[in-house]
Amino acid sequence: MTPVPPAVQQLAADRQQARADKDFARADALRAAITDAGWRVVDTPGGFTLEPLPRYAVVDTLAQLTAGPDVMALPLRQAPACGISLIVDGWPDDVRTCVNALLAHAPKSSIVLLLDCGNRAGAGDVAHELAQGHPGRVIDLHVASALDDVGWAPAVQALIDIDPAPVHVVMDTSSVLTGPALEPLIAALAEPQVVASGWRGVDANLADGWRSFDAAGPGEVDALLGYCMAVRTDVARAVGPNPKARFYRNADIEWSLRLRAAGGRLVVPEAELPIRQDRHRGYHDSDPDVRDRQSRRTYDRLLQEFRGRDDILRPR
Repeated sequence: MTPVPPAVQQLAADRQQARADKDFARADALRAAITDAGWRVVDTPGGFTLEPLPRYAVVDTLAQLTAGPDVMALPLRQAPACGISLIVDGWPDDVRTCVNALLAHAPKSSIVLLLDCGNRAGAGDVAHELAQGHPGRVIDLHVASALDDVGWAPAVQALIDIDPAPVHVVMDTSSVLTGPALEPLIAALAEPQVVASGWRGVDANLADGWRSFDAAGPGEVDALLGYCMAVRTDVARAVGPNPKARFYRNADIEWSLRLRAAGGRLVVPEAELPIRQDRHRGYHDSDPDVRDRQSRRTYDRLLQEFRGRDDILRPR
């Protein structure tokens, strides 16, 4: 924890007294002085706390990331062939492990796009540190709201819209490359009708009326899982994940079915990819009530839209 300088502590105490005296103009001026000193004052029932301001730009909403003329003005060394996106939602050690593996094993022509939501547990600070250490290769973007408020699908869509590369890779920080795993995914997109390829795929269980999806692949699959999947960026912009999907679980399957309904094919490469999965925080360390409620909501929605649409599934 960064110690608060005595001068800043005094400014905050003076501001608290100004508020008690109802001298709100002075209180506002003191808040501005605290901000200029690099700190944020947070009022509490017992007084106040002081937090260091981040050393990077933070926007309030996703719309601010994707709007305006400078959205594509990323600090790139060259036009990337592939953009790899990661949602940063805490677990800074996982972020560091995943990104370092990408830097070691992803194509050199790729960029890593990190979307930090709320600097949970200091993970946004780690994202910024990685970007500072690898300029032009790692890009950090920061939104003030937590992922629970932002929503998984809107976060994914924002990263797709920002990505200047023709291929967009969606990854989870639990997926750690141990070798050149992305090249086969990108190569699979060379086939004209293939719009997405992934590490893991699933097929709808027709025998139980779509009540479940079973592990599938290699080859063509009904749906891809979002642990690591590559999508044509132009297609992903046109047919992105359902913006109603607030939580990742089942949202990747729903997105896959949307892609198939638009005429695209999805595949898993023949060879096993050099990827390991560490602890999947999004499932194991999320609020189980929120996880189950949001997952069921997404699954019910995809059943309402696609159940019985056997024509959009892979050939049986």
